[in-house]
Amino acid sequence: PDSNCKAQPCSFSDFNLLPGFLLQYEKALLRGYVECCSNLTWCTNPQGCDQILLKDGLGYGAACSKCSWISCFNCNFPEAHYPASCSHMSHMTCAKCNHGFCWRCLKPWRPTHKDYYNCSALVSKAAWQEKLFQDYNERCTFHHQAREFATSLRNRVSSINEMPKIRTLTFVLDACKALEQARKVLAYSCVYSYYNQDTESMDIVEQQTESLELHANAL
Repeated sequence: PDSNCKAQPCSFSDFNLLPGFLLQYEKALLRGYVECCSNLTWCTNPQGCDQILLKDGLGYGAACSKCSWISCFNCNFPEAHYPASCSHMSHMTCAKCNHGFCWRCLKPWRPTHKDYYNCSALVSKAAWQEKLFQDYNERCTFHHQAREFATSLRNRVSSINEMPKIRTLTFVLDACKALEQARKVLAYSCVYSYYNQDTESMDIVEQQTESLELHANAL
C-alpha cells in the first residue's frame, strides 16, 4: 500500500495479505473487461450462468456451451425469439440495473407502455385490434406457462433418473426437451403472427403453427 513502493505484488502475496479479496478483485477485472469488449457478453440465462460468449456472427440463435441457453445478440432480448423479429420484442430490461425501457422509443417502460408488444409513442392500434391483441397475448402466455411445466417435469424426471435401480428415462427427458422447444416456438409465433396479419404468407404460417400446437398438445 505504500505509494513509493515500486514492487508489483503477485497473486500469491495478495492472497496471503488479504484472504478472499483476490477472488473478488479478479471477478471485478473480468467483469470490467467483458463490459468493455463490444464482441463479448455474458450468457443471458435468467437462471444464472457465468459463461462468456463471443457475439461475432452469432446473431439471434447462439447457444451457450455451458447451459445450452439460446440468446439473441441482435436486440439483447434475454432469449432467442424466433420466429418473432427483434423489432417485435420491444420490452427490454437492463441485466445490470433491471431498468425497463422500450426498444422502439427508448423511453422508460412504465407508465407509458400498456402491454408487451405495443409502443404508445410509435404504434397506434385501432380499438378493433385490441381484442385481437388480447387473444394473441393470452395464447403467448399459455405457451410460456406450458413451457415452464415441461421444464419442471424434466427436472423431476432427472431427479428420478439419478436414483439407484431406476431404469433409464432418457426418452422421457428427450421428450420434455422437445416439448420445451415447441412451446417456446409457439409462444413467439404468436408475436410473429400478430405483427404480420396482413402478409400473404400468414396462411401457411398459421397452418404450420396449428400443426405444431396439435403435436405439442399430444406430446
